[in-house]
Amino acid sequence: MSFSVERATRASRIGAGLTIPALAALVTLPWWGESSWMRTFVEFACLLTLAQMWNLLAGYGGVVSIGQQAFLGLGAYALFVLADHAGVNPFLCVPLAGLIAALIAVPTSKVVFRLRGGYFAVGTWVVAEVYRLLIANASFLGGGSGKSLAAVRPFSKALRESVTFWMALATVVLAIALTYLLLRSRYGLALTAIRDSERAAASQGIDVDKTKLWVYLASAAGCGVAGALYYLNTVRVSPDAAFNIGWTAYVIFIVVIGGIGTIEGPILGTLIFFLLRETLADYGSVYLIVLGAVAVLVMVRFPRGLWGYVQQRFDLRFFPVQRRVRLDAAAGAAPHSR
Repeated sequence: MSFSVERATRASRIGAGLTIPALAALVTLPWWGESSWMRTFVEFACLLTLAQMWNLLAGYGGVVSIGQQAFLGLGAYALFVLADHAGVNPFLCVPLAGLIAALIAVPTSKVVFRLRGGYFAVGTWVVAEVYRLLIANASFLGGGSGKSLAAVRPFSKALRESVTFWMALATVVLAIALTYLLLRSRYGLALTAIRDSERAAASQGIDVDKTKLWVYLASAAGCGVAGALYYLNTVRVSPDAAFNIGWTAYVIFIVVIGGIGTIEGPILGTLIFFLLRETLADYGSVYLIVLGAVAVLVMVRFPRGLWGYVQQRFDLRFFPVQRRVRLDAAAGAAPHSR
């Protein structure tokens, strides 16, 4: 009996064909779009990057953290320290902020990985609060009131907004692409095996602790870059804003309603989140009530999220990470996903 292993789907081929002209149009946005569009896109890209990083950590790795705002805040303040105090170009500081966040995540992991389950989740939030208090008590960083980014003053507003926009576009594309490539690799298989059962994964020779550490560091780096980009866009930061647990709450909302454990889910969830925000932001507390109601409705009606339902119902995969074994025509069998 002959067979073949397929890694692509018809939807993925169509999606790849549509993505190229869409990216080309986005690249040219600074020449024909408005400043408000670019600022909104930067916010969108930062939230989508955060959502992909949390989904990689929790949806694929099974490491549920509610303290990823720690690395967002550290990345934001790394930008301000490097640019204003070390004289580094503020645009170059963005990738460096991700590296710094990942380096700080190394000793952080030594603490939080001693905890399990709900204790781990709460522990990550406590660590984020510790970092917030440390930053709030650093007078040279503006203390609790925060500070503005003075290093961008030599740059014109148009140049700053355009470069920030292009960096945000590159960041979100890389976040999605690298996550996709990672999950299609042997490392991705190990990650999902750990999510399903750590004991079973360990029995197959997978180094569980090392694998979880690397995905934790990768997620921290992505959050650090997103934090630096977001506050490069706003040019002002404060500890209460950068280390606010609301960041993780929004990301969890996005991933849960979109579809945890899928790459398409955070994209759909971010689109829905921004649609609700732009539509209901002027209604005060009604906005938060609607967000909560949507989250509850989706979790009850679609436990795997909206894209999870679409994927299960129609087998539609724009980012296929499964290996599909297709038997030859003589076998008369449909392809099976693994």
